[in-house]
Amino acid sequence: AKDAAVAALTAQGCTVEVSDLYAMKFKAAATTEDTTGIQIFYQIKLAWEEGRIADNIKKEQEKLKEADLVIFQFPMYWSSVPAIMKGWMDRVLGCAYAQEKWYSEGIFKDKKAMLSFTTDCPESVYSDTGINGDINVTLWPLQNGILNYCGFQVFAPQIFWDPATGSPESRSSMLEGWRTRLQNLCGEAPVYFAPLDYFDKEKGFLLKPEIKEKYASKECGLTVGIHMGKPLPANSQTKAGV
Repeated sequence: AKDAAVAALTAQGCTVEVSDLYAMKFKAAATTEDTTGIQIFYQIKLAWEEGRIADNIKKEQEKLKEADLVIFQFPMYWSSVPAIMKGWMDRVLGCAYAQEKWYSEGIFKDKKAMLSFTTDCPESVYSDTGINGDINVTLWPLQNGILNYCGFQVFAPQIFWDPATGSPESRSSMLEGWRTRLQNLCGEAPVYFAPLDYFDKEKGFLLKPEIKEKYASKECGLTVGIHMGKPLPANSQTKAGV
């Protein structure tokens, strides 16, 4: 899937850079060695602003600075990303962890990001009646709590359902679908998240009364996490504009 993305995007004239975390032996654990001269653990944002950050993190942040689109390619582990990728998020995206610039006003608000991952089970397992539960709920902490928090415009994920047990033809079909999607990826609308100005800072970032009133008659909540005690909007983390 990674190779297909590199080839398809390069063919469109994009400059593609790959961070192969295993090949890089990227360290997952955040430690005091990540910063220099910063006494309060774990002030990665302050270290980033002052240029006092470990070289391996700095290199990844430089890639981020140049990127228009970031694709996270991984096998789903325990309904999340592998530890090495979570470590990358902890250590590299720490520069975006700030309440003065977060969510729709986050420092990466002019950039796009998406998850592309494989599973070891069919789609039914992650359905709203499947044993693992609704994939939209599973994706909320990653897509909202990390990517949207940092400001990224988040594209719907590319999910490769259970490729290991599929036929060669089905795997080829999955990759062809991915290549086709990549042709017009940047023209897609992002997944919907409630904007920052929907929330009242003085009231602990609760929804503003006028927003609650606006959505009071709606059948579903705003998003998976901000559901207002209503049914979750279907497919809101796996399809754009829901």
